[in-house]
Amino acid sequence: QQLYANAGVDARFVGHPMVETARPTESRERFLQSLGLNPAWPTIALLPGSRHNELSRLVPVLSKAVPIILQELARAQFVVAAAPGLDDREFAPFECGDKGRPVLVHGRTDDVIASSDVVITASGTATVQTALHEKPMVVVYKLSATTYALAKPFALVDMYAMPNLIAGRRIVPELIQGGCTPKRVAEEAVRYFTQPGLRQKVSAALAGVRAKLGEPGASMRAADAVLEIARRRPPA
Repeated sequence: QQLYANAGVDARFVGHPMVETARPTESRERFLQSLGLNPAWPTIALLPGSRHNELSRLVPVLSKAVPIILQELARAQFVVAAAPGLDDREFAPFECGDKGRPVLVHGRTDDVIASSDVVITASGTATVQTALHEKPMVVVYKLSATTYALAKPFALVDMYAMPNLIAGRRIVPELIQGGCTPKRVAEEAVRYFTQPGLRQKVSAALAGVRAKLGEPGASMRAADAVLEIARRRPPA
């Protein structure tokens, strides 16, 4: 809102509509058990995006990060949140190897996030969804080399993940373009389990991000604001 005010635009922040929708439908224990997983074991959610271009670049990276993570966390288990309508073939790289093979779940992203200890997610709306669940995350993203080279000179920020931008500081790691490698992804994910207090610290910071997104009822407040402005206008 301050950004608009600085530009001389009359704007009102009504909150984020996802605040009232980002909630699980069942407990961690019941959800993980329904997938054949152990609720007592470290659980990592994988959210590689919802568009073909995202998946084609990020699924191979995340699939190669899985065995590296397992070298440090032998009992780690992985759940992939697949957006509705996506073909299972988009996630084929996750099928390689028997040990630690991720479980693919369609259309239940909130349950996947809420039942995890750590989330590895593509940059975008999913990072806000993860922040609303106050789950520590590793944010990843890759563009085509050409697109990145063209866009980079116009980037006016040194952070890309929405939780970091909302907080005004870097509270979750961002692995973008050349930094998005299986090794780096695995290192950042493992750090949440091996560095004492890190998950609690990041969760607390994400609670602050959640608070900045407003209370439930954003859609209704937006509608009220539009009607208020409409009533001010003289009849045509």
